[in-house]
Amino acid sequence: MTARLPRIVIAGMAIESSAYAAHRAGHDDFAVLRGSEVLARYPFLAPGTPLGDAAEWIGVFYARSIPGGQVRRDVYDDFGSRIVTGLAEVGNVDAVYLDVHGAMGVEGMDDAEGDLVEAVRAVVGTRPLITAPMDLHGNVSERFARAVDLPTCFRLAPHEDAEDTRERAARTLLEWVGRDERPARAWVRVPILLPGEKTSTRVEPARSLYARLADVERMPGVTDASIWIGYAWADEPRCHATVIVSGADPATLTTEAETLARALWDARDDFSFVGPPGSLAEGISAGLAHRAAGGERPYLVSDSGDNPGAGGSGDVTWTLHQLLADERLTGAVDDLTVAVASIFDPGAVASLDDAAVGSTVDLPAGARVDDRVSGPVRITGVLVGRYDDPVAGRVVVIGVGALRVIVTERRKAFHAVDDFRAVGIDPLATDVVVTKIGYLEPTLYDVAAGWTLALTPGPVDQDLARLGHHRIARPMFPFDAFDTAPDLTATVLR
Repeated sequence: MTARLPRIVIAGMAIESSAYAAHRAGHDDFAVLRGSEVLARYPFLAPGTPLGDAAEWIGVFYARSIPGGQVRRDVYDDFGSRIVTGLAEVGNVDAVYLDVHGAMGVEGMDDAEGDLVEAVRAVVGTRPLITAPMDLHGNVSERFARAVDLPTCFRLAPHEDAEDTRERAARTLLEWVGRDERPARAWVRVPILLPGEKTSTRVEPARSLYARLADVERMPGVTDASIWIGYAWADEPRCHATVIVSGADPATLTTEAETLARALWDARDDFSFVGPPGSLAEGISAGLAHRAAGGERPYLVSDSGDNPGAGGSGDVTWTLHQLLADERLTGAVDDLTVAVASIFDPGAVASLDDAAVGSTVDLPAGARVDDRVSGPVRITGVLVGRYDDPVAGRVVVIGVGALRVIVTERRKAFHAVDDFRAVGIDPLATDVVVTKIGYLEPTLYDVAAGWTLALTPGPVDQDLARLGHHRIARPMFPFDAFDTAPDLTATVLR
């Protein structure tokens, strides 16, 4: 008789949400997958692959948005209901593969992922195992950790190992399905809250801390070791760094989790910005000096305070106001090109429907969603291009002196070389590229001939003190001084 394959359902909902963004994520912000569309997201589960053939994988529902503000409560309730209803329709299962981010914020809720996993657990029961591959910028509450048998997270920032992490989660889940025992977790709360731009694994100390995880994972009795550095732009009690080591040997799990937690705590003062920090003005001046010295193109300037990839609203105009007031960029220029990405404003884009490319245009734009830092900006220049983008919708590029200002119909992060090329701008032929980003994603990192991480204001301000956290558990580094070391005792969960 052929042994029955385990039945494993896949569902999830993922977004990274800044508590300080005026943007609210609605239905239109999410890409939604159902049934076989969900399975297609995971190529390592395709028929004919070792993992794909090892179980009956059942796609239920998955919704994903680029980072932004909090999710509207009606949207969360709708998506959560679809997940729960879908799980109920599937019937008995052996496991759940719950694909979440870890820093989803929902209006009127504290621990959205904790709520979601408890709803999943309520419908599938206590027997099925649950795994959750997550972003290392998630905030992992004890509530969440108690409900998830095999959590794991990325080990690289930028997240070049996202696919590896999802595959690892599937592999370790299959290792445990059908066993008579259940995995234990040693969970440690570490009172550290730092922005991702100070904790990139491209540099120390995060590089070495995360490099240790594979060695821990190879120890007898250990299945997975993970460090969540946390998400600094939320404001909930669960906002902190977390260490979880899971497996079969509680004693080893406890020892290793506490060792990792102490190493993280001891390195707290060593975290610093992954790129050269400075003001926007300093970044632009550095870019112009780089050009004057004959440096290669492009020089990158991160408009980090409104980075959509970290939860920025995407239409904060503070940086564009400064650039348009800089006569070095808008006055008489000699072959200087400065790309500015981007602000979204559907009304501004629509106002140019009848304008011919090459014509002079004059329009207000931006700050329609998030005007708390600065109001709409007036752009007077030449319409140099009009484009259609599957994410950004309609896009216009307006030339003001050396500036090439990108205005989009919908929110989009311009985080890759091809994002710019799609709107007629080649970064390799551009002197300075200013974009709403924090640390540089791979293709921009690879082409950058110089870089300033501009510490601009906005919903994901790198200066956390300017944001006004008031709901996180205190004391918390770097907000508070610690006279003695915090309690880093592991809680063993089963």
